Amino acid sequence: MKPYQKKTYNPSKENNSYSYPTSKENNGYLSLAKQTKKILQNNKIQLKKNLGQNYLIDDFKRKKIINFGNLNFDDVVLEIGPGIGTLTLEIAKKVKKVVAIEQDIAIFKILKHRLEEESIENVELINKDALKIDFPYFNKIISNLPYQISSPITFKFLEYDFDLAILMYQKEFADRMVAKVGSKNYSRLSAMLHFKGNVEFLDSVSPESFIPKPKVTSSIVKLTPLKNKSIENNLNNDKNNGFSNEKNKEYNREYNIEKNSSSKKIAIDGLSKEYSIICKALFQHKNKKIKNALIDSRHILGYYDKKEIRQLLNEFMAQNKKLDFFLMKRTIATSPEEILKIANYLKPIIKIS
Repeated sequence: MKPYQKKTYNPSKENNSYSYPTSKENNGYLSLAKQTKKILQNNKIQLKKNLGQNYLIDDFKRKKIINFGNLNFDDVVLEIGPGIGTLTLEIAKKVKKVVAIEQDIAIFKILKHRLEEESIENVELINKDALKIDFPYFNKIISNLPYQISSPITFKFLEYDFDLAILMYQKEFADRMVAKVGSKNYSRLSAMLHFKGNVEFLDSVSPESFIPKPKVTSSIVKLTPLKNKSIENNLNNDKNNGFSNEKNKEYNREYNIEKNSSSKKIAIDGLSKEYSIICKALFQHKNKKIKNALIDSRHILGYYDKKEIRQLLNEFMAQNKKLDFFLMKRTIATSPEEILKIANYLKPIIKIS
């Protein structure tokens, strides 16, 4: 890998269609905010709010985000929506490689030229929709994410094996990611992430730290995917499911979950579709009792006749008093482990298209 070097931009150079601050300006004569504005103005770029193009202009927050990644020269970092390279150029100085995926062709070209002018050769720049491609190898993620794809891109990340992700989200979204059972922010997102990753709030970022200025506060979170052992602990943690050790043994037997941690992952994966469907149905009406929420969201389960789904639920409840107990709880007070248990009980009546 060629060592990082600064290179003076030559405006007289042929075929240069993009403009940048001079190397003197890059060396500190311009703040991050002024440098960003100058690049955008020189290239007549109007940022598109509908695409989540809010660029970070707070250098202090930029340094914090990068430091949260605990980077080293063995790391390969994935960045979604790099923009003009606010994070990209600084991350590249600290790691083996950056994989940066930018969908906007005009912004892509600006970043490509910036990398060339700065002689940064350890960035793989991809002009694609991040939701529609397979990611190259990476072991860490650092991204100021386009907020309109927060949910799908987060779950796509969790399809891959990586060490950690440092991600910027809209505060409201981040609050739902870290919400506990029974809290007002406890949601389908909270329940779906529970078996997939640990989420830790790191810092807040005010609207003044971006251009254009968004209407909401942002949050920086650390996302760590759950490995097999973590999933095992998650399922057997009394604090999570509220069962005694003896109850946990029974709980595991009913799920056909063995002591082997890989079996636990298989058990969860095997129920993934049913669990997802039940979560979707329940959190449409999270303040209702589970039975009523399922009836009101019957179309999600594949039913349109209210009497039919009510009768089926009554039959299942009559056969299993434990299910009776669960269905009388409110969704907002039901843990992910309990929702998983409900999904297992109701698996025979869930119609998966």
